[in-house]
Amino acid sequence: MSEDLKPKVSVIIPAYNEGEFIVPVLDRLFEAVQLPCEVLVVVDSPDDTTIPVIEKYAAEEPRLKALVNTHGRGPANAIRFGIDAARSPAAVVTMADGCDDPRQIDDLARLVERGVAVAAASRYMAGGQQVGGPLLKGLMSGTAGRSLAWFARVGTRDATNSFKAYSTAFVREVGIDSRDGFEIGIELAAKARRLRRPVAEIPTIWLDRAQGDSNFQLRKWLPKYLRWYRFAFGPPLSVEELRARARER
Repeated sequence: MSEDLKPKVSVIIPAYNEGEFIVPVLDRLFEAVQLPCEVLVVVDSPDDTTIPVIEKYAAEEPRLKALVNTHGRGPANAIRFGIDAARSPAAVVTMADGCDDPRQIDDLARLVERGVAVAAASRYMAGGQQVGGPLLKGLMSGTAGRSLAWFARVGTRDATNSFKAYSTAFVREVGIDSRDGFEIGIELAAKARRLRRPVAEIPTIWLDRAQGDSNFQLRKWLPKYLRWYRFAFGPPLSVEELRARARER
């Protein structure tokens, strides 16, 4: 593919047995995104029920591709695999459940294009909102996000939200150490803060999924979030120091 046809944004969607539920999510996404894009739906195994649906959809939509993750099971590894495969300078991670607003993908990618390492869609800034979802999860997420913004100055009030754009060059520079849940969002925001790389945010309205069941496992993944929450506090680091500190944890 020639250079001018390369995508300006790679949309990474980790999926687990979504089946036909992913179709309206893809419909809204392709209607909303105006930038040249590739959409990479990443699953853990070839027998995932999402695969045949994606293959059928991709027959009419060449920007869509299904990828089978070989980094290990779980959303963190699926996101790592998708970013590794991304061909654009900006990778936007969004969920397969339709909770995120795809109209904001272009705006998030444009912020990366302008030079930020991480661009977050924030539920907890003016104009943002969370509609539905478990009360305890929302309270914990909101508290973590606001406290990281106020006290660690991470640059966003919603570090825990997975709906973010990343500079692919930044991610490949610092690496991803998460291996389990959706803590990559807070990990990369924390790393950007310790490296003093720019982070920006725009407001978003998050809507709880209307169909299917959530795969979020709060009890299992909470310690992983706490690891990166603590990591966000501290003095500036060089890339070499950051990598060493991350491996120690």
